[in-house]
Amino acid sequence: MAQAVTHILVPILLISIFRDFYLKKRDKSSFPLHYVLIAGLGGVLPDIDIIFFWLFGNFDVSLFTTFHKTITHSIIFPAFFFLIFLIFKNTNAKAKVCNLGRHKLKLSLIALMLAFGILTHIFLDSLFWVGVEAFYPFSDINFGYNILQFIPESLQEAAIATLDGVLLVIWIIYLEIKHKISDFI
Repeated sequence: MAQAVTHILVPILLISIFRDFYLKKRDKSSFPLHYVLIAGLGGVLPDIDIIFFWLFGNFDVSLFTTFHKTITHSIIFPAFFFLIFLIFKNTNAKAKVCNLGRHKLKLSLIALMLAFGILTHIFLDSLFWVGVEAFYPFSDINFGYNILQFIPESLQEAAIATLDGVLLVIWIIYLEIKHKISDFI
């Protein structure tokens, strides 16, 4: 199973590439970097069920195994945020939460970035794990490939940690090449 760093960095990298290359000719001020961060946060949002488990589960392992990877790992979760995107898409509703309001972030794009991050999380879990119940609660069929099965079991944890490290290095190199972050050091 992919770890938190991978779940954050994959949507960040994908949205950054979209922003920097697809929107190159368009006005980037309508798509600030805050949306990239929000997509990354959406990438770990499905694992919020772990927090609920720790808070309300009294550390019952059987409850965790029946609750984790259910509704937050189904297509319903990103569909909820996508529905919010569709509702607010043609409005000019701005975020009024915390400090986001001063950056003029649109609620529709926040919801879209969260939906995208959640979808990448579900995809990564289905790629690196035995599967996710994508249509929970309507179906308990697992969709997944589990590419870790091709790596010896003794090396699987190291492979996941290596993936986190490689993605982090790619992200830093990308920031240096595209945004010259060394100028800020």
